Amino acid sequence: MKKALLIPDSFKGSMPAREVCTIMEKSIRQYYPNVEIISIPVADGGEGSVDCFLSAVGGEKIFLPVQGVFGDEMIGYYGLLQDGKTAVVEMACCAGLPLAEGRLNPKTATTYGVGQLILAAAQKGVKRIIVGLGGSATNDGGCGAASAVGVRFFEDSGNCFVPTGGTLKNITRIDASAISPSLQSVEIVAMCDIDNPMYGESGAAYVFAPQKGADSQAVAELDEGLRHLAHVIKKDLGKDVSTLPGGGAAGAMGAGMYAFFSAELKMGIDVVLDTTEFDKKLKGTDLVFTGEGKIDIQSLHGKAVIGVARRAKQQSIPVIAVVGDIGEGAKGAYKEGVTAIFSTNNLAVDFNTAKKRAHKDLEITMDNIMRFYGTIHNNKNSE
Repeated sequence: MKKALLIPDSFKGSMPAREVCTIMEKSIRQYYPNVEIISIPVADGGEGSVDCFLSAVGGEKIFLPVQGVFGDEMIGYYGLLQDGKTAVVEMACCAGLPLAEGRLNPKTATTYGVGQLILAAAQKGVKRIIVGLGGSATNDGGCGAASAVGVRFFEDSGNCFVPTGGTLKNITRIDASAISPSLQSVEIVAMCDIDNPMYGESGAAYVFAPQKGADSQAVAELDEGLRHLAHVIKKDLGKDVSTLPGGGAAGAMGAGMYAFFSAELKMGIDVVLDTTEFDKKLKGTDLVFTGEGKIDIQSLHGKAVIGVARRAKQQSIPVIAVVGDIGEGAKGAYKEGVTAIFSTNNLAVDFNTAKKRAHKDLEITMDNIMRFYGTIHNNKNSE
């Protein structure tokens, strides 16, 4: 083996993607010490997305004071990639669930800090901003972020205010004429791996707000607020977000990114592959290793393993998927370009036990794969 490309997603609850890459590389080098290895840890848009992009393509973290999830000042950050033209913002860094631990309340949580990060990156002079939608504690439809960049929201009284999930119903008018000029020439892409609509039974409030602290009454109020917001957006901005696929992502931040920032919503893995120039890196690769915590029928809708396999298939490069669990429908991955799937679960144990063994089990699985791969290729070379 002369060249291997490692591009795993995180194993949720047990290992971040960067750690998976480290373990994979160590195992491969035990058998092929001189192999060229390219590691691209996958960012899914949630916590750690900035670090994954910086690890894959280089760059630096830019720190600055912003508003936290409940308006308190904190230090946030965005990633400025090595090209100097691309920035990565993860909304989880200032509007994430861990920041609201012990005081969860999607009716008062805000995305204002996310808007401050987007604005700071734009004022830095970048041409493209990637915004990771994941791990949020909010349900404000992106109104907080929009307020931070100059969009104004008005009540009946004519007062301008910053809406949160619980006050979306008070919006009577939206004025986007004062949005910061620095955003006008910036392409904004939102990483969004779900297709839930903005509101309704499968929308942001009903599906995701309970895990953010909303009871049944609050869920109904939040959903009604999002319906109202969609109506005002259509009336004042001329954009219909009511059925936008992915509009319900991150407390309807998906709809807000489209409506207020003219952002394109794209599958996270496609954003990663394009930004890291994955197709170019594939040239001359002997084997691609990817993986995630579980592969099943849901993975076929464009998660990391399938996104990677589809690109590799175009260049006829074999793909090994190393995963925690193999669920129903996983065999569909073979049609998409996955060559083989290996589970790291060597014992029949529950997840709480398995996650404690995750590192060691991944090492064992990778070692077995490399033993087999080495034997096959040694036999071919001796013929």
